Amino acid sequence: MLLVIDVGNSNNVIGLFSGKKLLAHWRIRTEWNRTADEYWVLFKEFIQSNHVEIDKIDDIVIACVVPPLVPILQDMAKKYFSCEPLVVGPGIKTGISILYRDPAEVGADRIVNSVAAFEKYGGPLIIVDFGTATTFDVVSRKGEYLGGAIFPGIQISLEALFKHTAKLPRIDMLVPENVIGKSTVDSIRSGAVYGFAGMIENLVRQIKKELGQNAHVVATGGIVDWIASKSTVIDTLDPFLTLDGMRIIYEKNHPKKPK
Repeated sequence: MLLVIDVGNSNNVIGLFSGKKLLAHWRIRTEWNRTADEYWVLFKEFIQSNHVEIDKIDDIVIACVVPPLVPILQDMAKKYFSCEPLVVGPGIKTGISILYRDPAEVGADRIVNSVAAFEKYGGPLIIVDFGTATTFDVVSRKGEYLGGAIFPGIQISLEALFKHTAKLPRIDMLVPENVIGKSTVDSIRSGAVYGFAGMIENLVRQIKKELGQNAHVVATGGIVDWIASKSTVIDTLDPFLTLDGMRIIYEKNHPKKPK
């Protein structure tokens, strides 16, 4: 079995694969001060709650945008899973060419998403990931990573609004029925959902214009359903795109595995 660990700025998303099948997945908060032993306790509880024996896990893949956590997770993998994890980064096989000015600048999550989307849907592609940041990644018909755009995420935008205003409340994530809100809470929800949906539609149109051709738009991320229901430009929702991408990268680097 293969354990994949996607470390984002806000959450860690973990998946457990048997071959190509995603058996289980879970999400925990990203905390920089956790030790390898603390991560082990959390992972062990989740794995065993899915009735999986620890010694059935053959390998681990890590994609991390929080650099201080990489050695901690590597230490956990070596100490408790007796394996050297594959860390997504420079030097590993991805199957796509990265045409960024400095390829090392591209976040591991953006590369993983691009690999998965191209493998599953072909190109050209626009991948929209709703995470701590909202990212747009563009892949050509030939499987080249062309670049993209980065915008503040919905949740941190709402948190900033709450923290920097005197009377506006923190809100829960619900889709409003109308654009014209009849209360402060509904007005904030409307601005967040319809505002972000409009931003997505405009950026997608601009990207397609620069490409000079149509492109398949794939959306992923923890709150993808919240925005996608109000957007007309998203072709495919794929909430587990990142986890699939880590599995695919593992297979490209270990062609005789996984078991």
